[in-house]
Amino acid sequence: MRIISGKFKGKKILFPSKIITRPLRDRVRESIFNVLLHNNKIKFEFENSVVLDLFSGSGSFGIECLSRNVDKVFFIEKEKEAFNILKKNLQLLKITKAEIINDDVLNIKQNYNFNIIKADLIFIDPPFKMTNIDKIITDIKKLANKNNKLIIHTHSKNSINNSNINILEEKIYGVSKVYFGEIKLF
Repeated sequence: MRIISGKFKGKKILFPSKIITRPLRDRVRESIFNVLLHNNKIKFEFENSVVLDLFSGSGSFGIECLSRNVDKVFFIEKEKEAFNILKKNLQLLKITKAEIINDDVLNIKQNYNFNIIKADLIFIDPPFKMTNIDKIITDIKKLANKNNKLIIHTHSKNSINNSNINILEEKIYGVSKVYFGEIKLF
């Protein structure tokens, strides 16, 4: 797996050997970044932004954001092997503008006081079998910046129906579905 663009373009990143996570395929990751950069409804400015990468796995999404000059990425990953690979990837690339948390995203509301985080971009990439994504969206609402963007990568059979978000775009890539939207703060 390689970084697609930016200052880390072409650099390889590691991913867990066991099937404990589902790596974000290069084609899907590239398509997500094309939508973020070129879709008039979404247009996202990476520079000086804060990113929250939930269910981070090896960190490919957040590292891609760091490669494009975001200010900081908060990674949350509960699987110990994936967490260790993520740490190793950040060390190999000498990334310092990241904070990694080894915990379950479902504990985010009760375990952390993220009042200082106001994420501009929130990426949620849960296991395809997970069905309580709506709860996560509700729990992270207070972490979003006023002009936030939200990306949810899920199974194409799953649907998101949460009154706290405004879906701007929906794309299907094989068995993957990607929602692009915003968390409503009012």
